[in-house]
Formats: sequence, structure tokens, C-alpha cells
Amino acid sequence: MRFLTMGSLLTPLKRNNQEIQKTMRNYRTTLLCAAFALLSAFTANAADNPGKPNILFISIDDMNDWIGCMGHPRVKTPHIDALAKRGVNFTNAHCQAPICNPSRVSMLLGKLPSTTGHYFLAPRFREVEVTKDSETLFQFFRSHGYYLSTMGKIFHGRVDADSFDHVEKSRGWRRGTEKLRYNVEGSHPLWDWGIVDVPDEEQRDYQTAAWAAGEIPKLAKAEKPFFLAVGFALPHVPLYVSKKWFDLYPLDEIQMPLAPTDDLSDVPKIGIDLSLNLTAPRDEWMRKTKEDIHMVRAYLAANSFVDQCVGLILDSLQESGAEENTVVVLWSDHGFHLGEKKKWAKRGLWERTTRVPLIFAGPGIAENVVCPEPVGLIDVWPTLSALSKLPVKSDLEGESLVPQLVDPTVERADPSITTFGKDNHSIRSKRFRYTRYYDGSEEFYDHQNDSNELINLASNPEYKKQIEEHKKWLPSVNAEPVPNSRGSDSPLYGEDKGLKAAMKQKKK
Repeated sequence: MRFLTMGSLLTPLKRNNQEIQKTMRNYRTTLLCAAFALLSAFTANAADNPGKPNILFISIDDMNDWIGCMGHPRVKTPHIDALAKRGVNFTNAHCQAPICNPSRVSMLLGKLPSTTGHYFLAPRFREVEVTKDSETLFQFFRSHGYYLSTMGKIFHGRVDADSFDHVEKSRGWRRGTEKLRYNVEGSHPLWDWGIVDVPDEEQRDYQTAAWAAGEIPKLAKAEKPFFLAVGFALPHVPLYVSKKWFDLYPLDEIQMPLAPTDDLSDVPKIGIDLSLNLTAPRDEWMRKTKEDIHMVRAYLAANSFVDQCVGLILDSLQESGAEENTVVVLWSDHGFHLGEKKKWAKRGLWERTTRVPLIFAGPGIAENVVCPEPVGLIDVWPTLSALSKLPVKSDLEGESLVPQLVDPTVERADPSITTFGKDNHSIRSKRFRYTRYYDGSEEFYDHQNDSNELINLASNPEYKKQIEEHKKWLPSVNAEPVPNSRGSDSPLYGEDKGLKAAMKQKKK
């Protein structure tokens, strides 16, 4: 049986009704899971849990596509690249929101931001009526016989203790009292980068990795299958790592990203305003002071350091003997601009902000293959459920990636949707990106000819048909922002109290 045949039979015709889309996705997922069960059999982890694989869930904060297996020519990420060779590397994967909290809420609740109204950095999902009683991905697996353990950043801010059997408190050095390179008056305390004289072993991400590496052998011997969630803080600012990682990237060999000075000339004003990060450095300042190259170097160094941390965990998994019965999923919550579109940080609906690493490896998963189909982080939950032979949760808004994990040539009917604020959506298909803002402004890019999204084709009549096709995927539900929403960092949504210092900096 080939999933390509089944996928083509189930591919929906053009349709606008999202309820029909959801029904078809659930129907397709049910059939594909049944077929997958015939194709693969997992080694039993315990006598009372036959066929259930362990889950190793690795989250990386703010890591864009600057890793070797996603095509960056100079970055050194050997451990993540090796994981990609063990499984399926989704090179067209995207977050559902371009900042931490709504991205993670969407992924871990299985709902689009436009459904819940979680668009910004606060409040937490347990603090508002619409989601306070929602079941998380982790609770779902706990209710089906898994032991859940975690350390590091998985949720934005405080961990949801109800989701885990064990929560290991984060520890280790993250930053000192003095900033190194970015000392502009009024700048946010987290915004900085540079070499620190702190041994790797004392830093937070290393200690998180070391703890996880020590837990795996014990979890592998337990009666229950384990779900281990590990979250790394880097390459989120401050970009502090030791000299050995900076030495991998000599300053005179740094390759700066393509960032034409007139790149925003064809972008709607709302797109520029929406993506403004008041806490981040201004592009003009970065170029004038030549700190842009130093931050790019620090970001590369941080990615290599995190890669080593990932390697510690993967080595432990292999040595424990549990690798053959463990599904590994590695992901990042959103991308990160390093001068492209004259931006530093995230909060945009462009490729550099939405594109993320997403790698699956383990039993029943194809090896050393790349899948270019458009997928989202919201697809992780239904995928893990299918791989673990758990029931299909009917209210999830993602779709299982099992067909692509078995045969990466299987096409997906659905594109990936990223949202930032009410009624601002970007639709990423296999070839195109269509973005529409709440005032009706549009962007449209052809990635076959313009992978850097330099030419906005929204007004080009030659693409009218393709634009209309993408419009059909815009969410029909656009929930109001949840009460007490804050942390947008955009003047379009008002000034947060915590941003007064940043506004002072902006006015200088």
C-alpha cells in the first residue's frame, strides 16, 4: 500500500467551508493511521503498553533555519544534522505565531491563534476563560499511560505543572548583571550578545541537557513509556556563549544575510509597523556601529552551542538502548531576523520569522529524507498521537504528518498558516507565500524565483489566480484578543507598561 495513492484520492477539491476541511482532515487522518498501523510495529516499552514508543521532545527557543540540514552554508550543527539523517527533515515547516507565547500555546493546545485569541506574549493560557481548562499535549499523553517529565523552556514563562509527572527546576548561568555590547540607554536587559568567560558546564542549556541525558537511562528502564520534554533557552537573547563557539566563526569569514536597504519599499506600512520590535536594536544603529556582524556571529555561535547540548541528549538516548523505540521530534517556536527586512528579532509574517526546524526520527519513520511540503508546528500533536497509536482527538486543528513520515513525496492539501494579531495572516504553500493584514493590505511572494521574499507580487496581475487560491485558506474565525493581552511590542496594539524604556530608546 502506498500513501501517495490514498493521499491523492483524499485530496479535497477547492472549498471555502472550513468545517468541511476539518472533517476531511479527520477522516484522512483516521484512514492513514489505520494504514500506518499495518505498515509499522513498534517494540514494546512495557508489557502493559505494547507498541507505544517513547517520545523525546526537544524545543529550541528562537532558532531560525540557520542550521546545516536546512541549507545554511557555514553554520556548524553536526548533531542536529545527524538527527535529520536519521529521520524526516521538514524544510518547509512554519510556526503558527511569530512570537513565543502564542506559538507555544497553539502547538501545545492544538488550536490556531485565530481560534483562541492568544496572539501576544501574555496572558498565559491558564489565566483566561477560553483556555483555562484546555487539555495540553502533555496531559493527553499522561492520560494514555505515559510518564511525563520536563526541564527547560517548554511553555512561555512558568511551566504548566498539571501537564507533567515531574518538573525539574531550571538552573545554571544565563546572564550576569552587566551588559557586554548593547548598552544603549533604555534598552531591554535581555538584548545583548558577546563572549562570556563562563564554562559551558555552568550554563543553563548545558545543565538542562546534562540532566536530560542522565534521566534517559532511568526512564528507559521504567514500566511506563516516557515523554521527555526538554527546552533550550538559546539562541534567544542574550546571545552569550564561551569563546570556543565564537572561534568557530572568525569575524573575517562571517557571511552576512542578504538585506537590501530598499527591501521594504514594496511592503505595506502595516506590515512594517506590525513587525516593529520596540525592545530590539534599530537596524540603522546596528549598521552604523557595525554591531550587526557581531550579533550575527553570536547567533551562529549560540546555535553551535545548543547543537552540542542536543548531542548530549541524543548520545544518551543511543547509549541507553532506547533509541530504536523512541520517537524524537526537534523544533523551534519561530524564526529570527538578523537584518533581513531591516529587522532584528521576530514578530513578522515573513519567511525568516515563520520558518523553523522540524525533524522527526524514530521507529516507522523514513530515514535521511527531506520533505518540502508546507507543514506547521500545530501538526506535531496529531502526528505524535498517530505514531503512538493513540486515539485521534477530534478538536485538533493540525493534521497528522504520518503520511509524509512514511513517504515524504506525499502531497499535503493544506498550507501552513501563521498569524500575528487579529486578522493578520500569512499562508505558506509549497511554492508561494500570501499575507493579508486586517486593513486589506497584501504581500505575495514566489519562492521558486524569490526565496528571500524581496519582490512583493501582490499587485502583479499575472499572479491573480494564485492569490485567489491562497485567500481561500484565510481563517474564517478571527477571535478577539484574549482579555489582558499584552506584549505585542507593536504600536498598532498600544504601548505596554514594560515597553516605556524601549519607547524612550526609540525616540532618541
